[in-house]
Amino acid sequence: MAQRSIRWGALALLLLAAGLAAQDKAEAPAGRRVLSAGHSFHVFVPGILRELAAGAGIKDHVQVDVQSIGGSRVVQHWDLAEEKNKAKTALKTGKVDVLTLSPIYLPDEGIANFARLALEHNPDARVTVQEFWLPFDTFDPARRKVEGLDRNAMTGEELRRRHEPYFKAMDDHVRELNGKLGKPAVFVVPVGQAVIALRERVIAGQAPGIATQAELFTDGIGHVRGPVQALNAYCHYAVIYRRSPVGLAVPGVLAREKREDEGKLNRLLQELAWEAVTAHPLSGVGK
Repeated sequence: MAQRSIRWGALALLLLAAGLAAQDKAEAPAGRRVLSAGHSFHVFVPGILRELAAGAGIKDHVQVDVQSIGGSRVVQHWDLAEEKNKAKTALKTGKVDVLTLSPIYLPDEGIANFARLALEHNPDARVTVQEFWLPFDTFDPARRKVEGLDRNAMTGEELRRRHEPYFKAMDDHVRELNGKLGKPAVFVVPVGQAVIALRERVIAGQAPGIATQAELFTDGIGHVRGPVQALNAYCHYAVIYRRSPVGLAVPGVLAREKREDEGKLNRLLQELAWEAVTAHPLSGVGK
């Protein structure tokens, strides 16, 4: 009798495990066909996003193409010669669900042009714009080089003050553009806000394996190392799939840096991304 009870218990556990696996599979959202156009603060996102989607069990995620122009405004991608313009070519097929863009400063008519083209060929298409971290930690549409920058001297309050005009301009532009389009088709990916939150954690000594803010960057302008690249991708994942990235495995971009406590750091990055996305009124993701 005892052996029979053990067998039934084991069978019940197997059935429960199978049920949970089926539930997880059912809960995985449909994959999205994603097209990306941007500069060096953005073009690493597609590869990481593909890895995140696979890890989340999203089997039909597709990266349609990536169009990269260094230091570009969106309109530069729009104005690219037709025979070289991978973004326009892909959108005209109607087989793009999400177009990710990374504008720098406004005005930038390229965002509106691409949004109209995307919706013309796929009425359900979504366009995301990346609100990023300021080059040289300075709001300067002229993008002049800043000498003697000391990122470690920055406070969260100062970073928010410096970013506020950029964030406001981007949010105002997205609201205006959606009004002209007649529906919410353009969404904000609040990467800049998430990066500031991460830097505040570094200042407070609460970012595992990261001692200083400067460690997050590779140069003065603001190219970033693995933690911010992963954070950026987590924000995009959250906006595109409208689900939390918390619990996903450590992505390669972070694992390759072999940081101490990378699991704890990864969890922090996921939480900060989800907090930023759910707090932003234009992300399309509610709490």
